[in-house]
Amino acid sequence: MTFVKIVFVLLLFCDVASTVKHSLKFFLTASSGVPNFPEFVAIGMVDEVQIGSCDSNIKTAEPKQDWMKDVFKDDPTQQEWYSFECLGNQHFLRANIEGLMQRFNQSGGAHVLQSMSGCEWDDETGEVVGFNQYGYDGEDFIALDLQTLTWTAPKPQAFITKLRWDADKDRFEYNKYYLISKFPSWLKMYLHYGRTFLQRTELPSVSLLQKTASSPVSCHATGFYPDRAVLFWRKDGEELYENVEYGEILPNHDGSFQTSVELNISSVNSEDWGRYECVFQLSGVKEENVTKLDKAAIRSNEGKAGLSVTIDCMKEVDKASGTSLISF
Repeated sequence: MTFVKIVFVLLLFCDVASTVKHSLKFFLTASSGVPNFPEFVAIGMVDEVQIGSCDSNIKTAEPKQDWMKDVFKDDPTQQEWYSFECLGNQHFLRANIEGLMQRFNQSGGAHVLQSMSGCEWDDETGEVVGFNQYGYDGEDFIALDLQTLTWTAPKPQAFITKLRWDADKDRFEYNKYYLISKFPSWLKMYLHYGRTFLQRTELPSVSLLQKTASSPVSCHATGFYPDRAVLFWRKDGEELYENVEYGEILPNHDGSFQTSVELNISSVNSEDWGRYECVFQLSGVKEENVTKLDKAAIRSNEGKAGLSVTIDCMKEVDKASGTSLISF
C-alpha cells in the first residue's frame, strides 16, 4: 500500500455491512521552505474525523471535538502525552529534513516530511492492524512491517535508514507497544466517548450533474455519514460496470462525506433513460436512496462557467486523492 494512498474499492453492500473497521491515525508533517505554512503540523483522526491537532505555533495538543475535550478532562495525562509527542516529533522530523536534502542532493527549495501511524481495529473479529509509514516530498520513503519486524525501503536513499532502524530493537518494541496495544485501547475509549457522534447515520443529498449535453452524467452524493457507503448506477435492477467511472469517498469540512459516480450516456438511447437509476446505500441503513436518470432532474449549465467549474473541481479532488500526499 502506498503512503496515504486512498484506493476506492467497489464492494457489494452486504460486504460493506458485514464488518466494521475503526481507525486511529496520526499525520505528522514537517516542512522547510514552504511559505505561510507552519514548520510542523500534527493531526489526529478517529474514523476519518479529526479529533485534535497541534503545530509549531500552538505547541499544545488541542481537541477538535467536544467529546475529545471530555477525554482530556477525565484523563489529563492524555493531553500531556500528545503535547509532549508534538514537541518531540517536531524536533525529530525537522532535524531530518536537512539530512534527507543532502541524501537526495538537494540544495534548496521547498521540502516536506510526513509520517502516518496508527491502527485499525475490527470490532467483530478483534483483529488489530498497526502501521507506521514515512514519506519525503510526496513519495514513499520507508514503512514498518510488523509481521517481520523489519523496515521496507522502496528508495535507495532510504536503505541507510532501514539498516539503522532494523538494528534499533528499542524502536521496534516502542512501535509494537503503541501500534498493537496502546493505540487500539485508546481507539476503543475514543469510540465510547464519541459514540453519539461517531455512530450516527446521516443520509446524503443526491444530485445529477452534467457539464454539457454530451458529457457523462455525474451522480453526486454529499453529506452522508459514516463513510461505509456505496454509490453505483444500475439498469433494469442490475448493477452496471461498463461505461461507469467511480469517484473517491472524500471528507467534507463538517465531518460528513461525499462521493460521485459517472455514467457515460453516449450510447444510451433517450427512450431508455427511465431504465437507469443511481443508487446510494449506507451501511446500517436498509433503505436505498434511488435517483432516476431523468433529464429534467439534471443540473446542467452548458455554456455557463459556474457548474462547469464545479464539476471540474470535483474531478481534480478525486485525482488528487488517488495520489500520495505530501509526506516524509
